[in-house]
Formats: sequence, structure tokens, C-alpha cells
Amino acid sequence: MSYWVLIIVTLAIGLIASGYVKSQLSKYSKVRSSSGITGAEAAERMLLANGVTGVQVMRGNEGQDHFDLRTNSIALSPSVYDQCTVTAYATACHEVGHACQFAQGYAPLKWRTALWPVANAASNLWMIVLFAGIFLYMNQLIDVAIIMYAAVVLFQIVTLPVEFNASHRAIDYMKTLSLPEGEIAGSFSVLRACALTYVAAALASLLQLVWLLGMRRD
Repeated sequence: MSYWVLIIVTLAIGLIASGYVKSQLSKYSKVRSSSGITGAEAAERMLLANGVTGVQVMRGNEGQDHFDLRTNSIALSPSVYDQCTVTAYATACHEVGHACQFAQGYAPLKWRTALWPVANAASNLWMIVLFAGIFLYMNQLIDVAIIMYAAVVLFQIVTLPVEFNASHRAIDYMKTLSLPEGEIAGSFSVLRACALTYVAAALASLLQLVWLLGMRRD
């Protein structure tokens, strides 16, 4: 596979995933939840239902919904925190899923947390090391760059079960509330679309790693 083909394929994967996510989030952000509660309230209730305490639910920046295990807090964007929609409900419950993972010592989350410092450093340096190896004709540096990039790919792969499990927890909780089947299905569509972005990123990175290994053999 040529590098330009790789670039086109990975861009296509990313664009398709991004477009699908935006369409699902937009679609279900217009569907009001029959629960009558906001995303922030949904998060608080799911935390209580799972016996998880000490987690702060706060209003964050738009489009930056996340659970921060360093502060044991959940940040929800205004459109999730304040709104009573299927998208808001599903997104809030997904982030609570991560808080539950942390509280219960979910193994893949521990692995992901342990890998983060290495993957973060490698993601910023591997390309510099690769180009240095190519420029200086030093295969040892190229090998180091590939190992560094492999750490990034491993981090993305480990992220997948963490995200899938958080969504699974969210859906399981919503099923206990006797919500209409249409809302459960809509929530599943939202969470599946978001999960697709992680799958797409992991697949694109894996293809890049395969190309690097092929280049090294050549």
C-alpha cells in the first residue's frame, strides 16, 4: 500500500465516522426525553443508583463531555448538562459509566490509565524520531519510532473496551427506568455512533502501523 493510498483511506474512515456521529447527535438532540430530566440530573441519578459517591457533575465546555479520573468529576457540555433530550441523557449516562468503572476498579480502565503517559509522549515524538532515522539513515531510530507508535496504537485499542463498557452500563441503567423503546433505541444509536469514532481512530492507526512495518522491511 502506498503512503498516499493510506492517507486517503484513513481520511475517508475519519470523515465517515465523524459525519455519522454528527448526524446521530443532531437527530436525537431534537428528541425530548420522556424522563423529563436534564443530562445533569440523569448523571446524578445514575451515580446514586450505582452507589457511586463523591463524583462532582459540572457544566463544561461545549462538545467536551468527559469523566476526569484525576479529579473524580464529570464535565458535561451545556447542551447535555441543561437539556432534556435523548442525546443529553445518553451522553450523561455514558460519562457516568466511566465514573462507575473508576469506582469499581474496572481493569481495562486501569490499563488505559497506565498506558496514557507513555502513549501521550510517544504520540508527540514518534514522527520526529522517524524522520531523524530516515534523514540520518539510522535504522535503529526508525525501529524506536515504530515501537513508540505501536504504544499509541495499543492505547487506542485498550480504549475500545473502556468506551464500549461505559455505553453498555448506560444502556443497562436506562433499561431499568422503563423508558420507551424508541428512546432506548435512540440512545443506543447515539452511543454506537460515538463508539464508532474510537473504532475508526484505532483502525486508521493500525493501518498506519502496518504500513510502517512494511516500510521497515523494505
